[in-house]
Amino acid sequence: MAGDLILVVNAGSSSIKVALFGAGDSVIASGSVTEIGGEARLKMAGPELDCAAPDHDRALALLLDGFAAAGYPLSRLAAAGHRIVHGGGDLTESIRVTDAVEEAIAACIPLAPLHNPHNLAGIRALRRLAPDLPHVAAFDTAFHATNPEVAWRYALPAAEAAKGIRRYGFHGISYRSLTARLPAMLGALPERVLALHLGNGASLCAIRGGVSVATTMGYSPLDGLTMGTRTGGIDGNAVLRLAEDHGIKGAARILNRESGLLALGGASDMRALHAAGTDAARFAIAHFCYWAVRHAGSMIAAMGGLDCVAFTGGIGENDRAVRAAIADGLGYLGVTLDPAANAANSPRIDAGGPAVVIVPAAEEAQIAADVRACLGGAGA
Repeated sequence: MAGDLILVVNAGSSSIKVALFGAGDSVIASGSVTEIGGEARLKMAGPELDCAAPDHDRALALLLDGFAAAGYPLSRLAAAGHRIVHGGGDLTESIRVTDAVEEAIAACIPLAPLHNPHNLAGIRALRRLAPDLPHVAAFDTAFHATNPEVAWRYALPAAEAAKGIRRYGFHGISYRSLTARLPAMLGALPERVLALHLGNGASLCAIRGGVSVATTMGYSPLDGLTMGTRTGGIDGNAVLRLAEDHGIKGAARILNRESGLLALGGASDMRALHAAGTDAARFAIAHFCYWAVRHAGSMIAAMGGLDCVAFTGGIGENDRAVRAAIADGLGYLGVTLDPAANAANSPRIDAGGPAVVIVPAAEEAQIAADVRACLGGAGA
């Protein structure tokens, strides 16, 4: 049967990850190429292999060849979906890719110079390889387009705001997926959900009535919580001091790649910090949890209360100690955990009060669902 599969593409600066979906939300095949332009490595069903991938076009061709060898040739594809980090103020929902949409994504490159060029490279590479295939772009920023202006506007002069300097928020595909799955877990969608996407990149989102009303990330993914290698929230004048001492590129490197858990505890991975057991590692974990709770208070105020706490992301789904510490910090709101359920990473872990759930991240499945919605059921 031709045209029954959806390909989801996540293209980075030196990597491409792809996944194939059929009618459901389960991945039927996946693959990746890393170190594009260097000592490239191809990973599909078996072990990683060396490969020649000087650019995104060749990397995608290798992945498509691998799918064909596994019984999923290009002719089986109904459409492709692409994760795009930044849609700016105009691209606020998933949309079919046209030349004009490509141009709009390119226009957002100044807002996300580390991400959008590579996301766009994935679209262009696949459009060249499969020119007749429909493509849909899904944006990490789009879910937060419902934030009120008072939440997203910085108190800057109008001329600076006109450059697009405002809060956008990220992890939106993850939050949209989480929101869509909560009714099946709880019987109905809670009115006020504190969603915590906790991983190497981390953020919180206040979801009221199914829409985002506030989030911790801002103009870039740097703001908000302590993260693996990012500072999280930091005073603007401190940033200026770093730029004065190290130059703009040096300050950017420090803020994005040398800070966060890595700077405080010596490792960016939460599992490594737990295993280290040093005073510095314990402080880094405490810092992460403290700022999650502190920012949670802001999110809860923005939505006027709390009915549900939802954890997702690698740390949110797997780190019992971090969940327990954050729940303890929210105990004044009646949040309590069932220790056994929390230890087992059960879907529901509360012991009364607001519901507390673990929702496994499913961003690729959400993008596939967006493709079906945009194209009227393609691959269904």
